[in-house]
Amino acid sequence: MSGPTADEEELPMTHTGPKGVISDWRKFKLESEDCESMPPQKRELLRQMSNPKSTGDEERLNRKMSMQEYEMVKEEDERCLRKYRKQCMQDMHERLSFGPTFDRVYELESGEAFLEVIEKEHCLTVVVVHVYEDGIPGCDALNGCLTCLSAEYPGVKFCKIRASRTGAADRFSDGALPAVLVYKEGELLGSFLSVTQHLNDGFFATDVEAFLNEYGLLPEKEFTACLDDAEANVE
Repeated sequence: MSGPTADEEELPMTHTGPKGVISDWRKFKLESEDCESMPPQKRELLRQMSNPKSTGDEERLNRKMSMQEYEMVKEEDERCLRKYRKQCMQDMHERLSFGPTFDRVYELESGEAFLEVIEKEHCLTVVVVHVYEDGIPGCDALNGCLTCLSAEYPGVKFCKIRASRTGAADRFSDGALPAVLVYKEGELLGSFLSVTQHLNDGFFATDVEAFLNEYGLLPEKEFTACLDDAEANVE
């Protein structure tokens, strides 16, 4: 029987099943922690749980460290957990060839950059462009909403560009802003001028999401990596 190919050897090992997922999470947490600031006892406990040396060690951990494990998991950093979930989703996208993933709202600096992102982006990628100007009511709020949605829809490329930099400022007067344009494979799927007129006063990311979904412009949400609006307001 022939050995594994070079491509097969480069593929990362991903565990399946509840125990495998927990093990992967523990290893990720251990690697992400600042080892200098972590108490030695906690660091050693994480190391043992992420890589038991023998069946006896595994049984001992299950029997004697369950309460310690519970206390430690309860104190896990939420930021690290979101990072882990996001990495898992990105890995799945790459393995299944779903197209590229993104993690923020991209600022386009010129009309050429605007055209390039529309024409050259991956064929599976939906591109949402917010045309804005500083000082126009609703523009700052919409930028904040798109930042949140960019975390919830990693397969969508969210961008923003000042109207004065589009090369077509006459089409985007102050009265037409904020404007939202949606593209896929270079084709314009949706064009919304004065988009805040279609939203409630004091709108949130969920309102923008619902509006875009009315027109079928967002893919199915894969996971929630962003805090709810209420939680974000509390922080």
